[in-house]
Amino acid sequence: MPTPPVPPRVTGPIDRSRAEAAGVTDWHLRHREVVRTSRNTYLPHLAGELDRVRAVLLGAPEDAVVSHLTAARTWGFEVPLVPDDGRVHLTVRPEARLRHRRDRRIHFSAVPAPETRRRHGVVVTSPSRTWIDLAASLPPAALLAVTDQMLARGFPEDEFPVILRRSAGRRGVATARRVAERGNAGSGSPMESVLRWLLLEAGLPEPVLQQVVRVDGRFVGQVDMAWPDRKVLVEFDGDVHRERRVFVDDLRRQNGLVLAGWTILRFSSADVLGRPEQVLATIRAALGL
Repeated sequence: MPTPPVPPRVTGPIDRSRAEAAGVTDWHLRHREVVRTSRNTYLPHLAGELDRVRAVLLGAPEDAVVSHLTAARTWGFEVPLVPDDGRVHLTVRPEARLRHRRDRRIHFSAVPAPETRRRHGVVVTSPSRTWIDLAASLPPAALLAVTDQMLARGFPEDEFPVILRRSAGRRGVATARRVAERGNAGSGSPMESVLRWLLLEAGLPEPVLQQVVRVDGRFVGQVDMAWPDRKVLVEFDGDVHRERRVFVDDLRRQNGLVLAGWTILRFSSADVLGRPEQVLATIRAALGL
């Protein structure tokens, strides 16, 4: 009868000194279900993002703050257009002597206590500080997607000017100001926000978001973006629209909208990211511009 595999002793983030104190040997650290994330930090191979964050914090100063893209994900914000390289973003004091590693990206800045929160047991930048930090590194369309999500979750719209005044002189403030003026809680997805930024930057009229279409009082559909005076609507089709149930519902709704006299334009990420000029030309033509 074969010998059952030895269960791993590493069940959470741990570094070598803590391993030694817990009686975890080098042999245990070489277990096939244990991953070495840096020179002396280890994780179970199925660890989630929060455990990766905790592992990085083991080798960071006590006052290090989770920030930027990692803070955004911790708050539950989706950030489009920027690939996740797996590194945890930390902000430390300007005088700290810390380097980037394969598992962490270091930012140097003072973070006052009012601009931090404790979430899931770790200290992260507040939503407002996270937003202004991201403004220095994200494309404007991606920052708009984060802005829309913040508003959709009840972040006060009048707080953005306060953040901008408090952050005067920082990198990204000019971009943040342009984006804040265009935030809208009605955006249905991050890529819808990206598409809307494309339209607004091109000078197209601002669409109505989540327009409800009725005919003789009967509900026909709710659409991503619309210009009711032109009876033109735009839909962004993400991956969820490939599911059979969603696809069938889309077809039935589209038929009803066409019969109601609407012009329907549908775009995917391949269009928005790969052929933006053609997207704009198509919408302009439909609007008669």
